[in-house]
Amino acid sequence: MTTTGGAAPPGRKVPRGGAPAGRRGPDGATWFLVLPALIPILVLSVGPLLYGIALAFTDAQSGRTRSTRWTGTLNFQDLLHDGLFWESFRIGLLWAVGVTAWQFVLALGLALLLNTDLRLRWLARALAIIPWAMPEVVVGIMWRLVYNPDAGILNETLRDLGLGDGRDWLTGLATALPAVVLVGVWAGMPQTTVALLAGLQNTPHELHEAAALDGAGAWRRFRTVTWPALVPVALAVTALNFIWNFNSFALVYVLTGGGPGGRTRLPMLFAYEEAFRYGQFGYAAAMGCVMVAVISVVLAVFLAGRLKGGEDT
Repeated sequence: MTTTGGAAPPGRKVPRGGAPAGRRGPDGATWFLVLPALIPILVLSVGPLLYGIALAFTDAQSGRTRSTRWTGTLNFQDLLHDGLFWESFRIGLLWAVGVTAWQFVLALGLALLLNTDLRLRWLARALAIIPWAMPEVVVGIMWRLVYNPDAGILNETLRDLGLGDGRDWLTGLATALPAVVLVGVWAGMPQTTVALLAGLQNTPHELHEAAALDGAGAWRRFRTVTWPALVPVALAVTALNFIWNFNSFALVYVLTGGGPGGRTRLPMLFAYEEAFRYGQFGYAAAMGCVMVAVISVVLAVFLAGRLKGGEDT
């Protein structure tokens, strides 16, 4: 029996639009359109990453006349017994957790404030993102002037208020890390504020009105309406901020250079010194691999726990 009107033979499914059944892979034209975006990623990201991983298994050092040999896992074995590296790793975790937590708390409060009907709200929003527009080097230099022990505005204010003669905040063993954390929070809070503010504005206003009609107060509306809508944004911005803060280099380098006594020597600073001050490229590459692996595990556990908690609620 023949079919009429272009009908398909019995038992064969014809997708909408007459396309052949089954999925088709990307054709040549698709790859041609993707290549301009794919090539820079491969050259500038994937390539250096693979080269760095390979470098970690060698004894590569500075100097054009030095030969590079394959040493296997020797660099990683040395890292296991390097107390200075693990101390810098501990400091890096304290820095990343402290800055990320305070950034989120303060940014959430600022985003809630900017989401209300304030007068000149557009000006307040513009001023809130100024630190984001400043390069980290400029931020570091500016805050070095603020913390200056002789003529800094912070010590001058304390003297005017009769709260002491001031102190050298960036060279004190007890104050260096908290002072640097404060700068990190100030510099990184704007982008968190923008992300949370976008999440707040995407929350349907009708839900707040319904909760208010039911007699819910401000805290209850935040807990039952605002926060559940913000959870996806909060997870994403917290994870990205943690990665960014843990990998910080320029800000702390300009402020303290890792001092005093290594109290602010973050892992990236430690790896930088090993590579470019002492010329141990292979050892520094091994440090980078360890940092990537550990932070990936920490983030995976964190995100898995938060996502599981979100599903339970």
